[in-house]
Amino acid sequence: MAERPARSVAPSGRRADVLRLLRTAKTPLSIAAIARQLGVHPNTVRFHMDVLVASGQAEQVKPAPRRPGRPAQLFRWVQQMDPAGPRRYQLLAEILVRNIAAGSDPAGQAAGAGRAWGQLLAQPGGTAEHTASAGPGEPAARLVALLGELGFDPDLQVFAGRHEVRLRHCPFLELAQARTQVVCPVHLGLMQGAMAAWDAPLTVSRLEPFAEPDMCVAHLAAAGPG
Repeated sequence: MAERPARSVAPSGRRADVLRLLRTAKTPLSIAAIARQLGVHPNTVRFHMDVLVASGQAEQVKPAPRRPGRPAQLFRWVQQMDPAGPRRYQLLAEILVRNIAAGSDPAGQAAGAGRAWGQLLAQPGGTAEHTASAGPGEPAARLVALLGELGFDPDLQVFAGRHEVRLRHCPFLELAQARTQVVCPVHLGLMQGAMAAWDAPLTVSRLEPFAEPDMCVAHLAAAGPG
């Protein structure tokens, strides 16, 4: 999957002053012009400008050719919603989970959504590549790798030929504790969807939420026809 750009940090102090000047300027500004207005050394402005450009909050503008010599570097504010503003993803998740919980079949709807997402992740270009399963051990290991990338801290255990995956971290812990009947079926469906997309001889037959205070347990079994 494509690497996501690092989220920018809200500028403060001198960096915020540099960004404020760029926002209020009617034309692009040079490092020297900003330094004069702020009363600081140009190297100070250059340091903060490098950070602002890297975070996508400012950009360099190619100056119009005028006379011989090296032209000054000009910068302007990138007009956009503030990429350094606060995020409230958990609030969005709570809204969606509450809406599913209010339905007639929250567990079924949640599991269906999880299966669809698991199948998507297992396709080419997803988190896990789609390859043919050679035997019962390989898809179990592939499932563990997928869950590890998603942040579940999985541990595969085999007892008398039976497979179980112990999940020692939940990336949605607070929601899972408050809305177990919705969040945990999403996890179950996700695992089932990935295994189905791999045509694995195994599936996840059931998920025990908080089987122990420090883990959930996913039980694997032979996949049925279809």
